Amino acid sequence: MIHTLALVVALVLNATANLMIRAGAKGIAAKHPGEAAVPLLAALKAAVVNPWIIGGVVCFALNLAAYSYALTKLPVSTAYPIMVSVGYAIIVCGAAVWFSEKLSPWQIVGVVVILTGVWLVASGMVKTA
Repeated sequence: MIHTLALVVALVLNATANLMIRAGAKGIAAKHPGEAAVPLLAALKAAVVNPWIIGGVVCFALNLAAYSYALTKLPVSTAYPIMVSVGYAIIVCGAAVWFSEKLSPWQIVGVVVILTGVWLVASGMVKTA
């Protein structure tokens, strides 16, 4: 049970890290209006002091710790698909809420299909773990 909880913590941290880094990247881009792309060196300099990006990196590090712990008992053939798939669903929904990104009906159907697949994979995990 604790390993399953560690997997849940890892996937939430992973999705949070991605959303935080997106917020940081949007902030960096906002400081370079009118440019087609932010110069790489300027983006790197801005990233190392951006609190959103730093927070995202911290979340990625904590994700690694939680995921590694989860894998000490859970099969990677089950844990990884759950991690990636549910993380995708969290990011899609988080981006819609946090960044006002529009979701198409197909994206919504896709998230439902993904979560159905995760449910099927997870129900198999209970029998093997």
